[in-house]
Amino acid sequence: MEVSEKTRQIPAIWKELNLPDHIPMESKLRKYEQVLEQTELSVREAMRDHVYDLLIEMERNEASDIDFGGLGCDGYVWYRIHGDKTPVKSHKYELAESDLYLMNLLTGNQLSKLNEHHSIDFSYSIKPDDLPARRFRATIYKDLDHLCLNMRKINNEIRSFKSFNFHPEVAKALSLNYLKYGLTLVTGITGSGKSTTLDTIIDANNRTCDAHIVIISSPVELVHKSKRCIVRHREIGRDVKSFRDGAVQSLRQDPDIIMIGELRDEETIKTALEITDSGHKIFSTLHTASAMESIDRIIGEVQVNQQNRVRNRLADVLTCVISQKLVPSTDGKRVLAKEVMLATTSVRAAIRNNNVGEIYQMINEGGALGMHTLEQDLKRLYEERRITLETAKNYANNKTRMRELLNLDS
Repeated sequence: MEVSEKTRQIPAIWKELNLPDHIPMESKLRKYEQVLEQTELSVREAMRDHVYDLLIEMERNEASDIDFGGLGCDGYVWYRIHGDKTPVKSHKYELAESDLYLMNLLTGNQLSKLNEHHSIDFSYSIKPDDLPARRFRATIYKDLDHLCLNMRKINNEIRSFKSFNFHPEVAKALSLNYLKYGLTLVTGITGSGKSTTLDTIIDANNRTCDAHIVIISSPVELVHKSKRCIVRHREIGRDVKSFRDGAVQSLRQDPDIIMIGELRDEETIKTALEITDSGHKIFSTLHTASAMESIDRIIGEVQVNQQNRVRNRLADVLTCVISQKLVPSTDGKRVLAKEVMLATTSVRAAIRNNNVGEIYQMINEGGALGMHTLEQDLKRLYEERRITLETAKNYANNKTRMRELLNLDS
């Protein structure tokens, strides 16, 4: 990626300041801000155009993420392409150069938040001439007193609900038309496609129900167009202070479905359970690898003296848990592997009686209702020749059970 002469003026100005490395980052940011304020608008636009070009290159490489800036990138732009991080070594950036590129993306208010919290999450949009408009989930943070960026591409295309091959009983649990209340969790590590799955579920309800959907997210990723539903989008830090505040406020907005971007703390978890208990349909996410781990995480996040109460409430309101991973496929890309649990009478009893360890076997034997473990789904993908044997073994949560399913111990 070539750098224009206009953009090269920025690091040159920084060098003239002759700031030693030991100066605190806050002082550097103030100096950088002064530099940008004194820089010609055309140069700042050229800097943004350069970042724009990096994002277009990301699109053409089918990359999901871009990383830029800070010591960790060693002066290069890195892309995550089909799961793997890869540096682009056609140009090496100085640390001050990347610092200024990243500062130039932020508003004054965002710069203040970056100074206060050492990190800022925001959404970013581009409109290429020959490609559809594209939105990104972005974060700028600090790496040993320098700025670095990660941007994740937000898919414009909503995956079809049918492509998930959900069992009819699972599809009913996810639809407002069949079940007016309940908590559904989509779980997995960062980058496992949770947002894509949630967007598909929201879109399916938007197409088939006459209702009001409130999406509370940090940041808002895919923007849903209202179809049969009114769809509201509330971004943390922009439209509402926190997930908890957004959830509480939504009760005064006459919602039918509330999507809470993440159950990340005790207050949000308790609020979500209370809202669900009041008769609303709630969708949310957790960074957990399985249904059992998700249940344990929710209960473990609250104070010990409140865990029995939360356990009973969770047993009452939980509807479905979808735990997923994106695993390398035989075509060099990635394919979705998932575990699905429905909150049957037996599952609810296991949660209420603190016998979560029994739930794995219930999922394993719940195929008639559409339930299956991650290991069963990995076996299916292997038998369909969509993943290799090694991938099936490596990505299983329960390695012993995976070997049994694949008959590797016989």
